[in-house]
Amino acid sequence: MIALSLPLLGAAAAVAVTHTALGPDHTLPFVMLSRARGWSRARTVAVTIVCGIAHVLSSVVLGMVGLAIGAGLGWFQRAEGIRGDWAAWALVGLGAAYALWGVRRALRRSSGLEPHAHEGHVHVHPGGTTHHHHSHHHDPSTFWALFIVFALGPCEPLLPLFLVPASRGDWMLAGVTAAVFGLVTIVTMAVLVLAAHAGLERLPLGKLERWSHAAAGTVIAASGLAILFLGL
Repeated sequence: MIALSLPLLGAAAAVAVTHTALGPDHTLPFVMLSRARGWSRARTVAVTIVCGIAHVLSSVVLGMVGLAIGAGLGWFQRAEGIRGDWAAWALVGLGAAYALWGVRRALRRSSGLEPHAHEGHVHVHPGGTTHHHHSHHHDPSTFWALFIVFALGPCEPLLPLFLVPASRGDWMLAGVTAAVFGLVTIVTMAVLVLAAHAGLERLPLGKLERWSHAAAGTVIAASGLAILFLGL
């Protein structure tokens, strides 16, 4: 058992790091939205971790369902392919919608016509400036949109690593393999997001700051397109 499990667990960890590091969708959405929406590092990491858990668990659940109904490898490949396309197009749609909203918001700010709300009051700031102190509001719709996209997104490299021991009835090894893969994936996502977040914070955007939402949406949509057409 040890001779079999150690190479499998090592392979799971190595594949998890490679898969996460090479996938722009695992980091860029969190980094760009964090900068655009002014998330703290703690909030950024929390959102990343929750979405990462949904990303891994969805594939584990699919694997268990497939084994329960006696599905073959071809079924898993088709199912993951469909889920992958859905997730990529959802990322493109989310990014495009957010970019359009960001452009509209930036234009309103530049013309001084941006409606702004705080303490139950809605008003317009002259010159597009919003520099006064009030409580910061976090829109939960952004988090839920990301969560749904990542829950849809497949973890293709995990399935064969999980299915091999599970198909032989070794559910403990299958569970440990999935746990190692998931933990390494989530930790890698968090580390990469934090590193990119710290680097992006140092960039002085100045007057370009108002375009941060539009830029975030554009990068998110581009990540989805890279998955669809470049296989990243």
